[in-house]
Amino acid sequence: MNPESHTHRSPSDETPRLALLALCLAMLLSSLGTSSANVALPTLARSLAGSFQAAQWVVLAYLVAITASIVTVGRLADLLGRRQVLQAGLLLFVLGSAAAGFAPSFAWLLAARVVQGLGAAAMMALTVAFVGELLPAEQTGRAMGLLGTTSAIGTALGPSLGGALLTWWGWRAIFLINLPLGVVALVVARRSLPADTVRNATGAGLDMPGTLLLALGLAGYALAMTLGRGHFGALNLALLVGAGVAAAMFAAVQRRAASPLLPLGLLRDAPFAASLLANFLVSAVLMATLAVGPFHLALALGLEPSAVGLVMSVGPVVSAFVGVPAGRGVDRFGAERTSLVALGSAALGALLIAVVPRSFGVLGYVGPLAMLTASYATFQAANNTAVMRRAGPQERGLVSGVLTLSRNLGLVSGTAVLGAVFAWASGAIDPALAEPAAVARGTEFTFGVGAVLILVGLFTVRSARARGSRVVARVSVAPSAAQGGS
Repeated sequence: MNPESHTHRSPSDETPRLALLALCLAMLLSSLGTSSANVALPTLARSLAGSFQAAQWVVLAYLVAITASIVTVGRLADLLGRRQVLQAGLLLFVLGSAAAGFAPSFAWLLAARVVQGLGAAAMMALTVAFVGELLPAEQTGRAMGLLGTTSAIGTALGPSLGGALLTWWGWRAIFLINLPLGVVALVVARRSLPADTVRNATGAGLDMPGTLLLALGLAGYALAMTLGRGHFGALNLALLVGAGVAAAMFAAVQRRAASPLLPLGLLRDAPFAASLLANFLVSAVLMATLAVGPFHLALALGLEPSAVGLVMSVGPVVSAFVGVPAGRGVDRFGAERTSLVALGSAALGALLIAVVPRSFGVLGYVGPLAMLTASYATFQAANNTAVMRRAGPQERGLVSGVLTLSRNLGLVSGTAVLGAVFAWASGAIDPALAEPAAVARGTEFTFGVGAVLILVGLFTVRSARARGSRVVARVSVAPSAAQGGS
């Protein structure tokens, strides 16, 4: 990681609008791939899957494919060229969408969703990686904010769009709608993205043993955190142990590999590792608003289902509106400073959810929720900008993949871990059957823990950057002293 490795461009260069459009379309499609399919699960359970538990694999197959492959896709992009791999990802997503839309059986649909997920992994990782090639350093923040806004729009739009398509044309339309959007994204990307200039000059190939072990470990962890709908059983434990074994073997292979998939020295870069940890933690806490929030709104505050859905839409809507202004703030005030302020604000938002009395009603929840989600959107823009500015041209794909992975693992872990914290604090095996006071107690404790987790991320990032600044200062002073003595 090199703090001066971004590509320098003249501030007078025009913003490549078509290229940014291609990246935004890719980000939108990858978000819709998750959010729009959820509404079709009951219909799929009746028509193809046979049960709701089986139908959930339509979502899980997509998420696990992304999680297991996103680092490998980033590394491949560094070896083969990011433009080429992003176009391949878009093509895979379109083909997977077509296969899902015309699926004759449930097994076919699951296989198509895996193909979609592999394509989405390239789209999610490389949209962030491309920003440094398209824009000068002083404009990267607003581009990161725009991508965050696009992702939030996809998350917010997915359920309503999916519901409308399901009502008018059936579940197949949810997947087929991706075809025209995907083709447009592919054409625009082909015409507007800069030609690949980063090539595999060393002749290094892809580390296949490392790729396999990492995919197995990440897939095992993702399944351990998601299977069982919040009930951690023997299968979850076995998957978690298997993921741990695969991770240990992966680390051993990386130490010996001539061309490792993920150089372990990258993770020893203190500011980068701290950014990954903070990204993981704040994403986990944000996911608690989706896992715990509906119980609190329906049971502790007594809202009707329609009102619960309306309140739950606050997060994505706030993120959609905040992303671009947050990106401008990053460019104006600096990525490092903005990320620390955003983490502090996110911790305060989580703390307010924990301490505001129930007597304040729904406004006492919506206000802190808006603060937390706005802070999260700001942190994402700032953190992505800070990390990608330090990434060298030969490692942008890999760094972007690892950065996106840390967020995805946080989202996956937040549902399982903070959901378990909520169930324990509410004192109920099934929180859906708990008394309102018990649910409120569980919410308060969960978001109190969440505030502490975000503060851990904040202080880790701050201390890592302070150590990095001292190292840079010592390195810069040493040559001066040497010149003075010569």
